[in-house]
Amino acid sequence: KGGSGQGGHGKSVARLDGLVVFVEGGVPGDVVRARILKVKKNLAEACVVEVLKPSEFRTAPRCEHFGVCGGCKWQHVDYQLQLKSKQQHVVDAFERIGGFSSLNILPILGAKDIYFYRNKMEFSFSDQEWIASGYEPPLADSPRSAFNTPHSEIFLGLHVPQRYDKVLDIQECHLQSDVSNRILHVTRDFARARQLPVYSTERNEGYFRFLVIRQSKRTNELMVNLVTFDHRPEVMQSYTTKLLETIREITTVVNTINSRKAQIAFGDQEEVYHGSGVIHERLGNLTFTISTGSFFQTNTDQAETLYSVAKSFAELRPTDVLFDLYSGTGSIALFVSDSVKQVIGIESVESAVNDANRNAQLNNVSNCKFVLGDLKDRLTIDAEWMDRHAKPDVVIIDPPRSGMHPKVVEEVAKLGAGRIVYVSCNPATQARDVKMMCEKGYELVKLQPVDMFPHTYHIENVALLAKKEAATSPSL
Repeated sequence: KGGSGQGGHGKSVARLDGLVVFVEGGVPGDVVRARILKVKKNLAEACVVEVLKPSEFRTAPRCEHFGVCGGCKWQHVDYQLQLKSKQQHVVDAFERIGGFSSLNILPILGAKDIYFYRNKMEFSFSDQEWIASGYEPPLADSPRSAFNTPHSEIFLGLHVPQRYDKVLDIQECHLQSDVSNRILHVTRDFARARQLPVYSTERNEGYFRFLVIRQSKRTNELMVNLVTFDHRPEVMQSYTTKLLETIREITTVVNTINSRKAQIAFGDQEEVYHGSGVIHERLGNLTFTISTGSFFQTNTDQAETLYSVAKSFAELRPTDVLFDLYSGTGSIALFVSDSVKQVIGIESVESAVNDANRNAQLNNVSNCKFVLGDLKDRLTIDAEWMDRHAKPDVVIIDPPRSGMHPKVVEEVAKLGAGRIVYVSCNPATQARDVKMMCEKGYELVKLQPVDMFPHTYHIENVALLAKKEAATSPSL
């Protein structure tokens, strides 16, 4: 049956005899043959077997791995429809979860670059390859090439969804840049030539773990970070020489050693084999130092758009004191610091606070102070620091996907700021939290979705709340 709309997690929505069916691989307007995978009380899940009549919104994916790799689930969907679906996702969350009506939602801000927009990619090594042998691609227009019998026991690429034991041996990825694809190939060829083992969690031994590439969009600096189980200087020196001979754009090469079982691309030891061990990126007039463990928004251009929206929504004045909650490495705090009297950032991760202080020094920003600690505690039992500062006129909140703890919502409302700007990567938890804040004396003024991740179902959203007695101000 024809798909009737775009649902959550990248699936289209169809209806069959009154039953709602979420269809993986479908596009609104398609007529397809689909295989039912799971039936629940009020809905079913299915995948496309054959496209009988393609939708006008169906496009040909650029990537040969599309449909297997989980990185870009919407490459087959026209970008304007992607934007429309993401905006509707925000509306649905605030209406259904938040209970709001007559929303003031501004048109979504789409990305200028919908391919090669990421500044960071993390590839995994494995001795097992995901092979689609004998598998009929669900999308007839997918340009994927056939997967052959593996010729080596070292593979480097991305995990397919829900499978962490095997990787898809990526030949070309359209997320970061052409140079990152070249680095991927040089690294895989080097690993296969050396025939050193891939790390095994079962045996707790091996060598190769991850390849992390970080690339500045504004300064053209490029970091290659090879994550390994142990430190082998001769291997790393040889690898660095090979990289620099082949790819002259590289500005620094780092070896991160992670000797723990946890399959993460972080470690307790770092060795720099070329350059400074860091790269730099610019947002507005600010320069940020990015190390191997630094958090930085992965879409540089859209990060600047997102922060500009937050700054605009906050309607900052030179006399304002601003609290930046979940301040991370200080990117938002520093971005708005030139428009206010003082910024206080609160963050629970010590390394992020250290990065924030370094970035403040790098940019000669003296009106930002960063407080380490769990936000729930820092606003209640461990709040002596607040006695030394004025109460905030404005609060900016940028929590993780899980949103805010109910106690944090309560304490933020007690701060009494005239304006609250809530930046979120999860409209569902954002709508839940905004509803609670509106029950504690605030009013939702407007929303602004920003697309940070084209070809995925993820969406960032900025919400402005005003204290009810101030909500009738002409500026709002």
